[in-house]
Amino acid sequence: VQFVESGGGLVQPGGSLRLSCAASGFTFIGYAMTWYRQAPGKERELVASISGGGGSTNYAGPVKGRFTISRDNAKNTVDLQMNSLKPEDTAVYYCHAVGRWYNYWGQGTQVTVSS
Repeated sequence: VQFVESGGGLVQPGGSLRLSCAASGFTFIGYAMTWYRQAPGKERELVASISGGGGSTNYAGPVKGRFTISRDNAKNTVDLQMNSLKPEDTAVYYCHAVGRWYNYWGQGTQVTVSS
């Protein structure tokens, strides 16, 4: 199993970033995909999730209306579009695959929102 995460970086408050996670080594469509984040000194928290077929999505309260999760099952990718970023969005963001018996984590990508 391998994840390649990209798109993180430094952005000013109010800006946008798009995270992408390319997965391989498992049956991608059989897994719900999620994005988690972990800020320094805080626990890892769920940001957004999307069902295997892509028809169902859920968002944490702090990001609802600003972030959008999407997936392309033909390319085995899941993206997180992040708009109107705030300093409190600063964290390491992790791609996570959730299956019936197994789950897999990406290595994380840093997002820093600062002026």
